[in-house]
Amino acid sequence: MELGLLILRVVTGLLLAGHGVQKVSFHLGGRGLAGGTEEFRRDGFRGGALTALAAGATQIGSGALLAAGALTPLAAAGAIGVMTVALTVKRPHGLWAQNDGYEYPLFLIVVAAVLASTGPGAWSADQVLGLLPWPPWWLGCALLLGGGGGLATRAALHRRPTRRADAPS
Repeated sequence: MELGLLILRVVTGLLLAGHGVQKVSFHLGGRGLAGGTEEFRRDGFRGGALTALAAGATQIGSGALLAAGALTPLAAAGAIGVMTVALTVKRPHGLWAQNDGYEYPLFLIVVAAVLASTGPGAWSADQVLGLLPWPPWWLGCALLLGGGGGLATRAALHRRPTRRADAPS
């Protein structure tokens, strides 16, 4: 079981962190902060570079913490939060990733929730720091803080489509 948790959290954490690196830099195929900013604007978000930086930093930070198995419930909440925003953006496209759907964000939300529920395992920074076991109620906190924070971010930063004056009512 310990090996499985180690593999799950390291792969998930590094993929999530890499996703964030792409939003703010030219590494890993990213288009720099300008490219990340343009992606958010194209998806209907305001906030410019600050929005891209906040999303990228949350993905990098929560991904690194998940990979290390450090402060796992907090890391899970961060991952759930940014991926909830991504899920809301991709939801109109359906489930599957080949149609720009929400498959990937949903999968990351579920894995983060599982890690908040099970804990990171014995081979983790949380274990070394003496933080394990995390109480089961931390799953609820991660879901509430992450999911609620993601939905609040979406509500605060997403522009509603504007109707053109010459559009029929």
